[in-house]
Amino acid sequence: MSPIDDTFISGSLDKTIRLWDLRSPNCHGLMHLPGRPVAGFDPEGLIFAAGINSEQIKLYDLRSFDKGPFATFKLQADRDCDWTGLKFSPDGKLILLSTNGQTLRLVDAFQGGPLQTFMGFTNNKKIALEASFTPDSQFVLNGSTDGKVHIWNTETGSKVCVLTSDHTAPIQCMQFNPKYMMMASACTHMGFWLPNLDDM
Repeated sequence: MSPIDDTFISGSLDKTIRLWDLRSPNCHGLMHLPGRPVAGFDPEGLIFAAGINSEQIKLYDLRSFDKGPFATFKLQADRDCDWTGLKFSPDGKLILLSTNGQTLRLVDAFQGGPLQTFMGFTNNKKIALEASFTPDSQFVLNGSTDGKVHIWNTETGSKVCVLTSDHTAPIQCMQFNPKYMMMASACTHMGFWLPNLDDM
C-alpha cells in the first residue's frame, strides 16, 4: 500500500507486478519480470522495490517505471528458502526481506549491500512469515511457527528478546503501530502487545 495515496502494488506467481488504485477495478500498470516478484513502496511513495527470484532487488521510480529500474542490487541467492515479502524501513534506509525459511535479510536501500541476517526462529513448515520494523527503524519483529515473537536490533543484528505468546498456530504476521507503543501479532487469531510499565 502506498503511504501517500490509495494505490497499492502486487507481485504474482505469473511473474508480474501490477499497480492498482482502490477506486478502480483495473490495474493501472503492469510489468513482466523474469521471475516471481515481491514488491514494496518506500516511505515517500515515490519509489518501489521489486525482489526477483530471491536474488535481485530492482528499484523503480513510480512515475517512470516503464523505463526500467534505476538501480539493481544482486544478492547471494538463498538456497533453502524463497523471498516472500519486501519492506522498506520507515526511515527509508533499509530493506527487509522476509522468507519462507528460517532467515530474514536486511539490505542497505541505497547501496544494496547485505547488512544483517536474522536467524534463530522456527519455521519448520516453510510458510511465509511476515516481518516488520518498529516506527524508529531500530528493531525488526518476526513471528515463528512455535508461537513466539523474536525481536532483533537492526544496527547490531543481535537478538534483543523472544516473547512467549498465547498463539496456538504459527504467527504469520507482525505489525507495530506507527504512532503508539503497541504491536499486533496474528495467526488464526490476533494478539495485541503493550509495554509493561512496571518494568520501565
